[in-house]
Amino acid sequence: MSADFVACKMYTYLKGYAMGLEWHDTLEALSFARVAHKDQRRKSGEPYIVHPLTVASHAVALGIKEDTIVAAAILHDVVEDCGVKAENLPVSMDTRDAVRRLTHIKGEPLGPYYREIGENRAASIVKLLDRCDNVSTMAGVFSVEKVAQYIGETRQFVLPLLRETKDKWPNDSNALFVLKYHIMSVIDGLEVCLQVKNEVGTNA
Repeated sequence: MSADFVACKMYTYLKGYAMGLEWHDTLEALSFARVAHKDQRRKSGEPYIVHPLTVASHAVALGIKEDTIVAAAILHDVVEDCGVKAENLPVSMDTRDAVRRLTHIKGEPLGPYYREIGENRAASIVKLLDRCDNVSTMAGVFSVEKVAQYIGETRQFVLPLLRETKDKWPNDSNALFVLKYHIMSVIDGLEVCLQVKNEVGTNA
């Protein structure tokens, strides 16, 4: 199954879902993101739009059925990667604010970035959904050094964000439990693989 076909199916599913619920932001986000990410590719080679559509679809599948969160999931990379300003996004102020918080300026420290995300429920949930998809797809794509760095960032900033989000918004506990289980399972498994690789290299 091609990535383009998967993207088309997710796009159609989310659009139909949003139309049924009259979600203005999600409908606008879908159209905007498809144009903004046009011709962009992930490191794996698949169309970039697959990633935000996956993050948004996971939100709906986990029962996080809110216009602001799903729209922010679709738009979470457009400011950082497409030269778009958050204030120009065709969505509500709440969704713009979440996307702005999710935008990391290269070279800026991660501590303040994650703290600002943690002040906003929508941004927090989208960041956790985003990290769940990213850790699930980085093996074989990132270098060993990049995988190790990404795991370190996840342990230092993302997992504390998850705990903080659960404490602040306990009604989201079920979805957060699934995200925590998946993120930790993946990074724990990758760390074992990295350790084995290092041991084999040392003994070679």
